[in-house]
Amino acid sequence: MAAEHVRVEPARAVVGHIAVPDFSMAAPFLIAASLLSGSELTVHDVVLDPKRIRLMDVLARMGARIAVYNRRRTGESVGDLEVRSAELVATTLTRDDTGALLDELPLFGLAAGCAHGDSAINGVNRLRPEEQDWIETVRTSLRALGIRAVKRKNGLGVRGVPTRPKGGGLDPRGDPRLAIMGVIAGLVSREGAQVVDPSSVAVSFPGFFELLESVTQR
Repeated sequence: MAAEHVRVEPARAVVGHIAVPDFSMAAPFLIAASLLSGSELTVHDVVLDPKRIRLMDVLARMGARIAVYNRRRTGESVGDLEVRSAELVATTLTRDDTGALLDELPLFGLAAGCAHGDSAINGVNRLRPEEQDWIETVRTSLRALGIRAVKRKNGLGVRGVPTRPKGGGLDPRGDPRLAIMGVIAGLVSREGAQVVDPSSVAVSFPGFFELLESVTQR
């Protein structure tokens, strides 16, 4: 029996308000809103643990327009994120960045592929073998979706093209991090994307598709 798949069509923008407490779950929405022209998205009640929000810091270096307001403490530091579309520029991930962003490297790679200039992911040779394998999986997944990701001696390079990537097809092989990236890539691409086994997303983010659909404009 053929594996189930979902076809994700390109979007014009993401607009609206959502509540997503976990930053890693908010991250795909931040990427979509940053890359889709005309987006205006507010993500409420996000936990702003400094150890968990490295991707937001990296996106700020790239020129993303992400404003934090209504900061408060409810046992943890919490705030609301207002995200607007922006023209991103390339950046280089240090060894520390790479280590902190392992789970979010697919989303970073997608953002880098739509930015001005060439980005680099450094320090890969100092990772554990299974983490180096993950970097290679990220590279092949990005290429399957029209992102120009290439091997380098000490890591991975992503050539930015500040237009929408072509899109393509992705089999995440049960990894929700890749499946979510594939869905966002479909939204920001020219031709959309086909993602195999979208049910894997529910492992880490139940209700992801419904929440994304609620703010997507086509």
